[in-house]
Amino acid sequence: MKSVLPILTVVAVIVALWYAAAVWMNAQWVYDQAARADTEVTLAEVIPQTLAQERPVLPAPHQVAAELWKSVVGQKVTSKRSLIYHGWITLSATLLGFAIGTGLGILLAVGIIHNRAMDLSVMPWAIASQTIPILAIAPMIIVVMNSVGLSGLLPKAVISAYLSFFPVVVGMVKGLRSPDAMQLDLLRTYNASRGETFWKLRLPASMPYLFASLKVGVAASLVGAIVGELPTGAVAGLGARLLSGSYYGQTVQIWAALFAAAIAAAALVGIIGAIQRVTLRRMGMAR
Repeated sequence: MKSVLPILTVVAVIVALWYAAAVWMNAQWVYDQAARADTEVTLAEVIPQTLAQERPVLPAPHQVAAELWKSVVGQKVTSKRSLIYHGWITLSATLLGFAIGTGLGILLAVGIIHNRAMDLSVMPWAIASQTIPILAIAPMIIVVMNSVGLSGLLPKAVISAYLSFFPVVVGMVKGLRSPDAMQLDLLRTYNASRGETFWKLRLPASMPYLFASLKVGVAASLVGAIVGELPTGAVAGLGARLLSGSYYGQTVQIWAALFAAAIAAAALVGIIGAIQRVTLRRMGMAR
Protein backbone atom coordinates (compact mmCIF):
# COMPACT_ATOMS: atom_id res chain seq x y z
CA MET A 1 0.00 0.00 0.00
CA LYS A 2 2.85 2.36 0.85
CA SER A 3 4.39 1.83 -2.59
CA VAL A 4 1.07 2.41 -4.39
CA LEU A 5 0.08 5.59 -2.53
CA PRO A 6 2.75 7.87 -4.12
CA ILE A 7 1.76 6.64 -7.58
CA LEU A 8 -1.93 7.28 -6.93
CA THR A 9 -1.09 10.73 -5.56
CA VAL A 10 0.84 11.68 -8.71
CA VAL A 11 -1.97 10.34 -10.93
CA ALA A 12 -4.57 12.30 -8.95
CA VAL A 13 -2.56 15.52 -9.31
CA ILE A 14 -2.14 14.98 -13.06
CA VAL A 15 -5.88 14.32 -13.52
CA ALA A 16 -6.78 17.40 -11.46
CA LEU A 17 -4.45 19.59 -13.52
CA TRP A 18 -5.84 18.04 -16.70
CA TYR A 19 -9.41 18.90 -15.71
CA ALA A 20 -8.37 22.45 -14.81
CA ALA A 21 -6.61 22.85 -18.17
CA ALA A 22 -9.66 21.46 -20.02
CA VAL A 23 -11.96 23.99 -18.32
CA TRP A 24 -9.59 26.85 -19.08
CA MET A 25 -8.94 25.94 -22.73
CA ASN A 26 -12.56 25.07 -23.60
CA ALA A 27 -14.18 28.01 -21.80
CA GLN A 28 -13.71 30.42 -24.69
CA TRP A 29 -16.07 28.43 -26.89
CA VAL A 30 -18.77 28.59 -24.20
CA TYR A 31 -18.36 32.35 -23.86
CA ASP A 32 -18.47 32.79 -27.64
CA GLN A 33 -21.69 30.80 -27.85
CA ALA A 34 -23.20 32.88 -25.06
CA ALA A 35 -22.14 36.10 -26.80
CA ARG A 36 -23.81 35.01 -30.02
CA ALA A 37 -26.99 34.24 -28.11
CA ASP A 38 -26.66 37.59 -26.26
CA THR A 39 -26.79 35.87 -22.86
CA GLU A 40 -24.53 35.70 -19.86
CA VAL A 41 -23.21 32.54 -18.27
CA THR A 42 -21.91 32.00 -14.79
CA LEU A 43 -18.86 29.99 -13.87
CA ALA A 44 -21.10 27.23 -12.52
CA GLU A 45 -22.67 26.98 -15.98
CA VAL A 46 -19.37 27.23 -17.86
CA ILE A 47 -17.57 24.34 -16.12
CA PRO A 48 -19.99 21.51 -17.06
CA GLN A 49 -20.19 22.79 -20.66
CA THR A 50 -16.40 22.83 -21.03
CA LEU A 51 -16.25 19.18 -19.96
CA ALA A 52 -18.93 17.93 -22.34
CA GLN A 53 -18.09 19.51 -25.70
CA GLU A 54 -18.22 17.31 -28.79
CA ARG A 55 -15.03 18.79 -30.27
CA PRO A 56 -13.11 20.33 -27.38
CA VAL A 57 -9.75 21.98 -27.68
CA LEU A 58 -8.59 19.74 -24.83
CA PRO A 59 -10.77 16.71 -24.02
CA ALA A 60 -11.44 15.97 -20.37
CA PRO A 61 -10.08 12.71 -18.93
CA HIS A 62 -13.52 11.10 -18.74
CA GLN A 63 -14.14 11.88 -22.42
CA VAL A 64 -10.90 10.16 -23.44
CA ALA A 65 -11.69 7.20 -21.17
CA ALA A 66 -15.19 6.89 -22.68
CA GLU A 67 -13.78 6.99 -26.21
CA LEU A 68 -11.21 4.33 -25.33
CA TRP A 69 -13.92 2.11 -23.87
CA LYS A 70 -16.15 2.60 -26.90
CA SER A 71 -13.31 1.97 -29.37
CA VAL A 72 -11.88 -1.06 -27.58
CA VAL A 73 -14.78 -2.82 -25.88
CA GLY A 74 -17.74 -1.40 -27.76
CA GLN A 75 -16.55 -2.43 -31.24
CA LYS A 76 -15.82 -5.74 -32.92
CA VAL A 77 -12.12 -6.47 -33.21
CA THR A 78 -12.42 -6.53 -37.02
CA SER A 79 -14.27 -3.21 -37.16
CA LYS A 80 -12.38 -0.26 -38.62
CA ARG A 81 -13.65 1.77 -35.67
CA SER A 82 -11.87 -0.54 -33.24
CA LEU A 83 -8.60 0.62 -31.73
CA ILE A 84 -7.60 -3.03 -31.37
CA TYR A 85 -7.84 -3.42 -35.16
CA HIS A 86 -5.80 -0.27 -35.80
CA GLY A 87 -3.40 -1.05 -32.95
CA TRP A 88 -2.61 -4.50 -34.33
CA ILE A 89 -1.74 -3.06 -37.75
CA THR A 90 0.65 -0.59 -36.15
CA LEU A 91 1.97 -3.24 -33.79
CA SER A 92 2.76 -5.59 -36.69
CA ALA A 93 5.02 -2.99 -38.30
CA THR A 94 6.49 -2.18 -34.88
CA LEU A 95 7.48 -5.76 -34.10
CA LEU A 96 8.92 -6.40 -37.56
CA GLY A 97 10.90 -3.16 -37.49
CA PHE A 98 12.05 -3.84 -33.94
CA ALA A 99 13.31 -7.28 -34.94
CA ILE A 100 15.17 -5.85 -37.94
CA GLY A 101 16.62 -2.95 -35.96
CA THR A 102 17.67 -5.17 -33.06
CA GLY A 103 19.34 -7.70 -35.32
CA LEU A 104 21.24 -5.04 -37.25
CA GLY A 105 22.16 -3.21 -34.06
CA ILE A 106 23.62 -6.30 -32.40
CA LEU A 107 25.57 -7.29 -35.51
CA LEU A 108 26.92 -3.77 -35.91
CA ALA A 109 27.92 -3.63 -32.24
CA VAL A 110 29.79 -6.94 -32.50
CA GLY A 111 31.60 -5.66 -35.59
CA ILE A 112 32.52 -2.40 -33.84
CA ILE A 113 33.94 -4.27 -30.85
CA HIS A 114 36.10 -6.61 -32.93
CA ASN A 115 37.14 -4.27 -35.73
CA ARG A 116 38.91 -0.99 -35.08
CA ALA A 117 38.16 0.29 -38.59
CA MET A 118 34.42 -0.19 -38.07
CA ASP A 119 34.64 1.56 -34.73
CA LEU A 120 36.26 4.60 -36.33
CA SER A 121 34.18 4.66 -39.50
CA VAL A 122 30.75 3.15 -38.89
CA MET A 123 29.98 4.46 -35.41
CA PRO A 124 30.18 8.16 -36.38
CA TRP A 125 27.82 7.50 -39.30
CA ALA A 126 25.41 5.70 -36.99
CA ILE A 127 25.41 8.71 -34.69
CA ALA A 128 25.03 11.16 -37.59
CA SER A 129 22.06 9.22 -38.96
CA GLN A 130 20.06 10.04 -35.83
CA THR A 131 20.36 13.79 -36.47
CA ILE A 132 18.03 13.50 -39.49
CA PRO A 133 14.42 14.25 -38.45
CA ILE A 134 12.27 11.17 -38.88
CA LEU A 135 9.46 13.28 -40.34
CA ALA A 136 11.81 14.28 -43.15
CA ILE A 137 13.20 10.84 -43.94
CA ALA A 138 9.98 8.82 -43.59
CA PRO A 139 8.36 10.09 -46.83
CA MET A 140 11.63 9.50 -48.68
CA ILE A 141 11.82 5.89 -47.49
CA ILE A 142 8.20 5.24 -48.43
CA VAL A 143 8.57 6.81 -51.91
CA VAL A 144 11.78 4.93 -52.68
CA MET A 145 10.38 1.58 -51.53
CA ASN A 146 7.11 2.13 -53.37
CA SER A 147 9.08 2.84 -56.55
CA VAL A 148 10.57 -0.66 -56.39
CA GLY A 149 7.24 -2.30 -55.62
CA LEU A 150 7.56 -2.55 -51.84
CA SER A 151 4.56 -1.15 -49.99
CA GLY A 152 2.35 -1.86 -47.02
CA LEU A 153 4.00 -3.27 -43.91
CA LEU A 154 7.66 -3.28 -44.96
CA PRO A 155 8.23 0.50 -45.44
CA LYS A 156 6.78 1.19 -41.98
CA ALA A 157 8.95 -1.56 -40.55
CA VAL A 158 12.05 0.00 -42.12
CA ILE A 159 11.23 3.33 -40.45
CA SER A 160 10.75 1.52 -37.14
CA ALA A 161 14.06 -0.26 -37.61
CA TYR A 162 15.76 3.07 -38.37
CA LEU A 163 14.67 4.44 -34.99
CA SER A 164 15.30 1.30 -32.95
CA PHE A 165 18.71 0.14 -34.16
CA PHE A 166 20.68 3.09 -32.75
CA PRO A 167 19.78 2.54 -29.05
CA VAL A 168 20.62 -1.13 -29.50
CA VAL A 169 23.98 -0.32 -31.10
CA VAL A 170 24.96 2.10 -28.35
CA GLY A 171 23.77 -0.13 -25.51
CA MET A 172 25.32 -3.27 -26.94
CA VAL A 173 28.67 -1.60 -27.60
CA LYS A 174 28.71 -0.29 -24.04
CA GLY A 175 27.79 -3.72 -22.71
CA LEU A 176 30.35 -5.63 -24.77
CA ARG A 177 33.03 -3.24 -23.52
CA SER A 178 31.92 -3.46 -19.89
CA PRO A 179 34.26 -6.33 -18.80
CA ASP A 180 37.28 -4.82 -17.09
CA ALA A 181 40.92 -5.45 -17.97
CA MET A 182 41.44 -8.00 -15.20
CA GLN A 183 38.65 -10.23 -16.52
CA LEU A 184 40.01 -10.03 -20.06
CA ASP A 185 43.55 -10.75 -18.85
CA LEU A 186 42.30 -13.76 -16.92
CA LEU A 187 40.80 -15.28 -20.07
CA ARG A 188 44.03 -14.58 -21.95
CA THR A 189 45.95 -16.55 -19.32
CA TYR A 190 43.59 -19.43 -20.04
CA ASN A 191 44.47 -19.05 -23.71
CA ALA A 192 40.84 -18.28 -24.61
CA SER A 193 40.15 -17.36 -28.22
CA ARG A 194 38.32 -14.18 -29.24
CA GLY A 195 35.20 -16.25 -29.84
CA GLU A 196 35.38 -17.85 -26.39
CA THR A 197 35.96 -14.44 -24.81
CA PHE A 198 32.92 -13.11 -26.61
CA TRP A 199 30.56 -15.94 -25.68
CA LYS A 200 31.74 -16.52 -22.12
CA LEU A 201 32.51 -12.97 -20.99
CA ARG A 202 31.52 -10.13 -23.28
CA LEU A 203 28.04 -11.36 -24.25
CA PRO A 204 26.87 -12.28 -20.71
CA ALA A 205 28.22 -8.96 -19.40
CA SER A 206 26.29 -7.06 -22.08
CA MET A 207 22.86 -8.46 -21.18
CA PRO A 208 21.79 -5.73 -18.72
CA TYR A 209 22.84 -3.06 -21.22
CA LEU A 210 21.11 -4.86 -24.08
CA PHE A 211 17.78 -5.12 -22.29
CA ALA A 212 17.92 -1.47 -21.24
CA SER A 213 18.47 -0.45 -24.87
CA LEU A 214 15.74 -2.83 -26.06
CA LYS A 215 13.22 -1.02 -23.86
CA VAL A 216 14.15 2.27 -25.50
CA GLY A 217 14.26 0.69 -28.94
CA VAL A 218 10.81 -0.92 -28.81
CA ALA A 219 9.19 2.37 -27.81
CA ALA A 220 11.05 4.12 -30.64
CA SER A 221 9.87 1.40 -33.03
CA LEU A 222 6.26 2.14 -32.17
CA VAL A 223 6.83 5.83 -32.83
CA GLY A 224 8.44 4.95 -36.15
CA ALA A 225 5.49 2.79 -37.22
CA ILE A 226 3.03 5.58 -36.40
CA VAL A 227 5.15 8.18 -38.20
CA GLY A 228 5.39 5.83 -41.19
CA GLU A 229 1.60 5.82 -41.47
CA LEU A 230 1.25 9.61 -41.56
CA PRO A 231 2.75 10.59 -44.97
CA THR A 232 1.01 7.73 -46.79
CA GLY A 233 -2.53 8.76 -45.93
CA ALA A 234 -3.00 5.30 -44.41
CA VAL A 235 -6.54 4.11 -43.79
CA ALA A 236 -5.60 1.71 -40.97
CA GLY A 237 -3.32 1.92 -37.97
CA LEU A 238 -3.00 4.29 -35.04
CA GLY A 239 -1.40 6.85 -37.34
CA ALA A 240 -4.48 6.66 -39.56
CA ARG A 241 -6.68 7.33 -36.52
CA LEU A 242 -4.61 10.38 -35.73
CA LEU A 243 -4.90 11.59 -39.31
CA SER A 244 -8.65 11.11 -39.55
CA GLY A 245 -9.12 12.77 -36.18
CA SER A 246 -7.12 15.81 -37.28
CA TYR A 247 -8.96 16.03 -40.62
CA TYR A 248 -12.38 16.16 -38.97
CA GLY A 249 -11.43 17.97 -35.78
CA GLN A 250 -12.14 14.93 -33.60
CA THR A 251 -9.79 15.76 -30.76
CA VAL A 252 -11.26 13.09 -28.49
CA GLN A 253 -10.43 10.46 -31.13
CA ILE A 254 -6.89 11.83 -31.41
CA TRP A 255 -6.32 11.64 -27.67
CA ALA A 256 -7.78 8.14 -27.49
CA ALA A 257 -5.37 6.98 -30.22
CA LEU A 258 -2.47 8.62 -28.38
CA PHE A 259 -3.39 6.83 -25.17
CA ALA A 260 -3.75 3.55 -27.06
CA ALA A 261 -0.22 4.03 -28.42
CA ALA A 262 1.09 4.83 -24.94
CA ILE A 263 -0.59 1.72 -23.49
CA ALA A 264 0.86 -0.43 -26.29
CA ALA A 265 4.34 0.98 -25.69
CA ALA A 266 4.05 0.37 -21.95
CA ALA A 267 2.94 -3.21 -22.60
CA LEU A 268 5.88 -3.86 -24.93
CA VAL A 269 8.36 -2.41 -22.46
CA GLY A 270 6.77 -4.50 -19.70
CA ILE A 271 7.14 -7.67 -21.76
CA ILE A 272 10.82 -6.95 -22.36
CA GLY A 273 11.23 -6.23 -18.66
CA ALA A 274 9.70 -9.61 -17.79
CA ILE A 275 12.01 -11.38 -20.26
CA GLN A 276 14.94 -9.47 -18.76
CA ARG A 277 14.14 -10.63 -15.22
CA VAL A 278 13.82 -14.26 -16.29
CA THR A 279 16.99 -14.16 -18.41
CA LEU A 280 19.18 -12.45 -15.83
CA ARG A 281 17.88 -14.71 -13.07
CA ARG A 282 18.81 -17.81 -15.06
CA MET A 283 22.22 -16.33 -15.73
CA GLY A 284 22.68 -15.72 -12.00
CA MET A 285 22.82 -11.94 -12.46
CA ALA A 286 19.60 -11.10 -10.59
CA ARG A 287 17.50 -12.47 -7.77
